[in-house]
Amino acid sequence: MSREPDGLAELLPQWHRLRDAQEGEALRALLAVMAEQIDRVRSGVEQGYDDLFVETAAPWVLPYLGDLVGYRTLPGYERSEMGVPPAGGWGSVLTTALRDGSSAELAEAVAPRRDVAATVANRRRKGTLHLLEELSEDVAGWPARAVELSRHVSHHQPVKLYGDGGAHRGSRGRLADLRDGSALDLAGGPFGAVARSVDVRRADSRHRQGGWSPAGVGLFVWRLKAYSLTSTPAYCIDRARNLYTFSILGNDTPLVTKPVPEPSPTHIATIDNVPAFIRRHQLHDRLADYYGPGKSLVIRRDGEDRPVPLSDIVVADLSEWRYRPKRGQVAVDPELGRIAFGSRSAPRQGVWVDYHYAFGTDMGGGEYERDREPRPDAEVYRVGPGETYQRIMDAYREWRNDRRAGRCGPEGIIEITHSGAYQEQLDFDLDPGDRLELRAAEGTRPVIRLLDWYSNRPDALNIRAVSEDCPPAERPRIVLDGLLVAGRGINVTGPMGAVVVRHCTLVPGWSLEPECDPHSPEEPSFVLERTTACLQIEHSILGTIEVIGDEVSEEPLDIHLRDSIVDATADDREALSAPDCRHAHAVLHLHRTTVIGEVHTHAVRIAENSVFTGKLHVVRRGIGCLRFSYVPAGSRTPRRYRCQPDLAGPAQASRVRPLFTSQRYGTPWYGQLADVPHSRLRSSGGTPIADEIRRGADDGAEMGAFHDLYRPQREDSLRARLEEYTPAGTDAGIFFVT
Repeated sequence: MSREPDGLAELLPQWHRLRDAQEGEALRALLAVMAEQIDRVRSGVEQGYDDLFVETAAPWVLPYLGDLVGYRTLPGYERSEMGVPPAGGWGSVLTTALRDGSSAELAEAVAPRRDVAATVANRRRKGTLHLLEELSEDVAGWPARAVELSRHVSHHQPVKLYGDGGAHRGSRGRLADLRDGSALDLAGGPFGAVARSVDVRRADSRHRQGGWSPAGVGLFVWRLKAYSLTSTPAYCIDRARNLYTFSILGNDTPLVTKPVPEPSPTHIATIDNVPAFIRRHQLHDRLADYYGPGKSLVIRRDGEDRPVPLSDIVVADLSEWRYRPKRGQVAVDPELGRIAFGSRSAPRQGVWVDYHYAFGTDMGGGEYERDREPRPDAEVYRVGPGETYQRIMDAYREWRNDRRAGRCGPEGIIEITHSGAYQEQLDFDLDPGDRLELRAAEGTRPVIRLLDWYSNRPDALNIRAVSEDCPPAERPRIVLDGLLVAGRGINVTGPMGAVVVRHCTLVPGWSLEPECDPHSPEEPSFVLERTTACLQIEHSILGTIEVIGDEVSEEPLDIHLRDSIVDATADDREALSAPDCRHAHAVLHLHRTTVIGEVHTHAVRIAENSVFTGKLHVVRRGIGCLRFSYVPAGSRTPRRYRCQPDLAGPAQASRVRPLFTSQRYGTPWYGQLADVPHSRLRSSGGTPIADEIRRGADDGAEMGAFHDLYRPQREDSLRARLEEYTPAGTDAGIFFVT
């Protein structure tokens, strides 16, 4: 489109423009076409100048600029340019993605801009540990710590070195001091100082890593990110003994440090610079570094702005709730995320906490930044402390009265401005033409707790269309954005238009037990009952979807799932179905989604780059397609294109299957595919996940909800840079801490 479609027409004399208007404005249309072409030429010239600089060049130009200084392209880009299929076995789509901008994340994964810009500077620092850490951040986007493993290998030191004041011995590993609990907690990791015996296996081995040798160098990488929660209520486990959890759902959640930026490029990363899990001894020894406003964790009680004094905090093991703090003390267990108050420090009006938890990506309810389209025509009603409304339903009733009185248009936004908990019965009755959005403000994660309000009916979050005779164009629409819903699910009825759920968490199983087990595993998160709603789920986590409708007189519902997890809490439970395990009268559209459980549905229009852990049963198999997805054996599906385990064959079906680090919501590794190799799986007798799953998507990334992280491509890129920048003869490997 032209930036100034009437720019040339405005240059004509007024008499010509008037006459052209009388004759149908043919001249104006011709000049608009010419102006569009002029703008294209102008944009090309401007982009050509921008392409001379790394900071402003188009993504596909970056490798060509790097070639001027001998930049070595990363493996994914080379395969795509040469037309060689990636490891997943499918032809590349990267060249098109780089040139038309359809996949910015993939372009950044295989041709990082910072990696090209730092080529010359990196070569000057080749072989240094801090350079390896920068490469991990620039190429893969992962914080890391580089360690000379040779300094942690036990050996006999010459007697003459014992007279140098210990300077030489202090830089190497030493024997374990059983009285030093902090050192024992860090032993074997990137920050440990305890020596160990030689392990001659290579550090970059794909089977079992070693590297503890004179030539070993380890790059310890953190892939989980630290997400903050601010002024959120803690959960009371036992009111009589004043026992709480940091998580408002009542489950144990390990706390992580708030990463501090490194002071200089030559600084070697410490435990404060990475999102590491906080140990009990670590918190005890450095309580002032981690506790306080703006730091890793804070505890407030009784609505006070002032946190619990540092002198009252004591670090303890609360795994069995056996430890009882003394009078005036507050016991904290960072490894479980638990709090216990002493008798004189017991809260009377509640407990609020700030803390950081670990997760893989921006999914579900959280305080991370979310992309939102501006809605200037919508009336905004803010809910929260210091705002006009203190309850969600008060804001909704005010918007509904303004809407019916004609004081505002159909667009309405109810924005929650803090990360508190709202315990109220929510019933949204929508008129024809209504466009309502219930969302969290930027930087907040409000919690909606649906409790037992009535003894004779379910207490779900109800969304109803008031008018039964509503034309399709006037059907109401509702958007839920940035929320965490616990205690019950969402019930949608009536002739609705679209029901959109973005960046939300509908807790699978309604609520959690302390060990992250679901409280009500068979209860649904969404019930679509006799409705025409089109359900759209994006970047969200939810439980079972249940569809209740008339299969004879009504059209099937459309359900769109993108970059989300649908969790039935077990592989043999129904993730999507009708009551009594019948087929849901719905048509599925899945993109980059992980489904834990079975699916019984009318049809699947498209399912791509997705994972089904339970069987998929489809009634109408003559329409739709599954591509680059995993479906278990015995599923009844429409035609499949390059799906697993079909490509592997019957003999490899037991090997080619998805294995997860955790399938329990509330754990840091929830929904993530296991690594290759995975030490915990091997130690328990399991087998590592196959590359056909980790690289089985259409662009060589992993299948499922974490597809857009492009972890295989980032790992390949980092390994290529390690090979290039580590000294000759060095055995360097990547060790994934998280």
